Amino acid sequence: MKPLSIFLGYDPREHEAYRVAYSSIDRRASQPVLISPLYLPHLTHIMTRHIQRTKTPNQQPEFSLWCPISEAPMSTEFANSRFCVPFIQESGWALFADCDVLCLGDISDLFALADDRYAVMVVKHNYQPDRATKMDGQIQTQYNRKLWSSVVLWNCSHIAHRRLTRERLNNWPGRDLHAFKWLEDDEIGDLPPEWNHLVGIDPIVKAPQLLHFTLGGPWFPDSLDCGYNYLWLAERDSMNDMVMV
Repeated sequence: MKPLSIFLGYDPREHEAYRVAYSSIDRRASQPVLISPLYLPHLTHIMTRHIQRTKTPNQQPEFSLWCPISEAPMSTEFANSRFCVPFIQESGWALFADCDVLCLGDISDLFALADDRYAVMVVKHNYQPDRATKMDGQIQTQYNRKLWSSVVLWNCSHIAHRRLTRERLNNWPGRDLHAFKWLEDDEIGDLPPEWNHLVGIDPIVKAPQLLHFTLGGPWFPDSLDCGYNYLWLAERDSMNDMVMV
């Protein structure tokens, strides 16, 4: 059986979050999975966008990231690298997720929702930030279709992705990429909200399948008491126990 293709955003500052996200997906999957990090230094053959890094002593994080094209801050190194997925994998279905997630369900159930009519499938959040900062003190920015791109089921075979050229990938402002500007509305399908549950934002639901700690998770000192923290910490402990065996 061909493994399910999964890409997770990777930022060295959130290495622990990445490991827990990986573990939570892998150990609950009923089908084989191939999970790959979107590590920016490994994507220079696709993505050539310049990122400015400004050292910020006495602040967290140690470096601030700035996108000159967007004229806006970047929360993570993988802010825009998620849009490399249809260049890395040219056919079939693939999943992208931010690394600040915790999977509580069987990821094959998410892939089972794939509908070939759509170029991408996402949870269509209507999120209007009411605070100036988010995880780890990062600046909170607003843009159209905010957080839709944080969990994306990509139909890499869909002809609509031909409109996302390398020139657009590397020259469009990030807000246009995150709004899926190259797609028509009817080319974006819906995923059930339990597959991208925004912790601390969405109303509590009975059975979330994928928790998204977009405001910060327990791996950050200032987010230790966030909602569902006990589930993330339990997953980390379970992962560490397995490594020790």
